[in-house]
Amino acid sequence: MKSKIFAFCPLLFLLLPNFFPSLFSPLSRAFPSLLSEWNAPKPMHLNLLNGAMQRVIFDDYRSRVWSPLPDQGLKPCQDFSKSQNLPKRSRGYIQVFLDGGLNQQRMGICDAVAVAKILNVTLLIPYLEVNPVWKDSSSFTDIFDVDHFINALKDEVYIIKELPAEYSWSTREYYATGIRATRIKNAPVHASPSWYIEDVLPVIESYGIAAIAPFSHRLAFDDLHPDIQHLRCKVNFEALAFVPQITALAGALIDRLRNPLSAKRKGEHMNKLEGMNGIEAGKYIVLHLRFDKDMAAHSACDFGGGEAEKRALAKYRQVIWQGRVLNSQFKDDELRNQGRCPLTPEDIGLLLAALGFDNNTRLYLASHKVYGGEARISVLQKLFPLMEDKKSLLSADERALIDGKASLSAAVDYHVSMQSDVFISASPGNMHNALLGHRAYKNLKTIRPNMVLLGKLFLNQSMEWSDFQQAVADGHKNRQGQIRLRKKKQSIYTYPAPDCMCKGRLQRLFGGLTSLVQ
Repeated sequence: MKSKIFAFCPLLFLLLPNFFPSLFSPLSRAFPSLLSEWNAPKPMHLNLLNGAMQRVIFDDYRSRVWSPLPDQGLKPCQDFSKSQNLPKRSRGYIQVFLDGGLNQQRMGICDAVAVAKILNVTLLIPYLEVNPVWKDSSSFTDIFDVDHFINALKDEVYIIKELPAEYSWSTREYYATGIRATRIKNAPVHASPSWYIEDVLPVIESYGIAAIAPFSHRLAFDDLHPDIQHLRCKVNFEALAFVPQITALAGALIDRLRNPLSAKRKGEHMNKLEGMNGIEAGKYIVLHLRFDKDMAAHSACDFGGGEAEKRALAKYRQVIWQGRVLNSQFKDDELRNQGRCPLTPEDIGLLLAALGFDNNTRLYLASHKVYGGEARISVLQKLFPLMEDKKSLLSADERALIDGKASLSAAVDYHVSMQSDVFISASPGNMHNALLGHRAYKNLKTIRPNMVLLGKLFLNQSMEWSDFQQAVADGHKNRQGQIRLRKKKQSIYTYPAPDCMCKGRLQRLFGGLTSLVQ
């Protein structure tokens, strides 16, 4: 027991300053070498930063970066309802227990509906597991409009809110207390429909019900009947709608982003707005900053925090992953050349500035808990002084509705992101993937950072701003929402064409579009 306690001590030491900053601040001043990880990181690209601060954006260029995407010849398929008819009787019941964050669970919900269709069974509204990191216990009905969900799919799959009385024993608690014949624990990642027919259907036929846990990425993306693919599209893009509480809160954020001068603000914020001229009327960009300590440590890159930060991240890798991080074998310049370093707030700010967004841009930060805190974000704030987040735009009472509820907060950000004129994510992840696909489905502008190009550019410490600006513009011409056809093994939720999108009104598209950007 003592050995376990001592083994936990290094992790505890690393985490304490995050929870008790007032206690550790005096210690860091008294013993700077002890806690110097929390010193403010320095800008890494001063030469580029100076150029970006003095940038001048001409009207035609400003108009171009905000202009919507042209019609790409693909539209959401209108014949989703033409799938196989719903059989008169269901073979039994299926439950799924979804782990991960909101956007991973969203994809799991779509897969669960597809599996229920494949097996011709009734789906119980999916159970959302409590995420061990975020510790959010929000249920499906807290996030999604369950009546809309069931009604939108009523001609496709049988879906119920509660199990019949004879199956009321089949609960999460029941499966957590022992080995159960009705629980499927070995569902392979990206399982084929035949696996479900051969391994899950017999359990349902024997017991009337089967529960699959875990259920994340448990259905293949390839070699499925077009009707099943279309059903997944229908679930993701039509059946999953947020509850009114979420859309109302997101709507308030959107209104305040689009109408900043009409919104009630603190005096300091109003002064900031009134001091700006030429604000792009009614437009805003959403930035999903994905730069937490886990990502920073796992990448093994240098982020401008000096030797103290390098040692702290190395120690964190040792505690969390026992040093088993492949990237740690390489030098920073090698990782950047390969595009394997996540973009910092400074990096993403320089990227946006080079693309043509000026300092009057309304920038909303979604899910932006950043390693290094305000000090790390300060450079981005200088480049985009009209930067906002939920804390700056919502009242204390409004924020209380989602405080401590990471899934609800993520849902609000998702809705705000879907309504934005431009969306950009600093690094790939589940939210990035979900929004990339959903916005492609709606033909909305979404910037995909060219990580390899940016890594090489940022290594050149002598590069002038004009050269950087030109290189960024050239390297991102075809990375602003142009539709890319899904390749084998890629997610249908990230790349909805050709499975979810058709040419013309009803024609399904399954190839022959070689002119599209791959």
